[in-house]
Amino acid sequence: MSNLAQVRALSKGRTVLGAGISDRPRQLSELLGPGTWPSVDLKMDFDQYVLACVLSRALEEIDAGEATATEATGLSQVELRDIVNRSFPAPTIHAFCLEDVNDAEPGMEEELLRGLLLAHARPGDSASVRFAKIIARRALRHDHLWRELGLFDRVELSRLLSTHFPRLAAGNTDNMRWKRYFYRKLCEAEGFSLCTAAACQECKEMASCFAPEEGESIRVEP
Repeated sequence: MSNLAQVRALSKGRTVLGAGISDRPRQLSELLGPGTWPSVDLKMDFDQYVLACVLSRALEEIDAGEATATEATGLSQVELRDIVNRSFPAPTIHAFCLEDVNDAEPGMEEELLRGLLLAHARPGDSASVRFAKIIARRALRHDHLWRELGLFDRVELSRLLSTHFPRLAAGNTDNMRWKRYFYRKLCEAEGFSLCTAAACQECKEMASCFAPEEGESIRVEP
């Protein structure tokens, strides 16, 4: 199995890194085809799969003129260069136009989300720090968080959070929607609650916190 095929196997058959982008100046076959891919350990390389999904979403937003690479990911130019250089073929770096972008400073809401995640990140793990930045940025988007990260379903998001923020993830015992859960934890940390009901079961908006996070994955190929 080729290295490219291994990466695609990680994504369960979905196109990784640039799905749905047909009109890039360089054809994706050029970006994904030649290049030497790093070896992939199918047992442990879930992180690389997630990064590929996130970078694919970033490329979509770059193509649409909605964001730069740093704005889409919450990562610095240096961090993005390091990720792409370590994990993807050399030509891929040019697709992100990093030489033309500045680091995007987080706003107050993003800082709070990032702080919550960092407080629960695995100690001394640089990957957890990067995922905290990525998740905090993508959580500001309007769709389900798993979709905004380019993942296949909520299960993959739960796995990511359990891996890098185990104590935080373990606290979601009632399977609340992850973004709702993050904001509840922020409220608790500040000593107040935005909820007016005494218990979730009595709340008229319970469905918005606990309803299934359904929707078709952006990564599903036709």
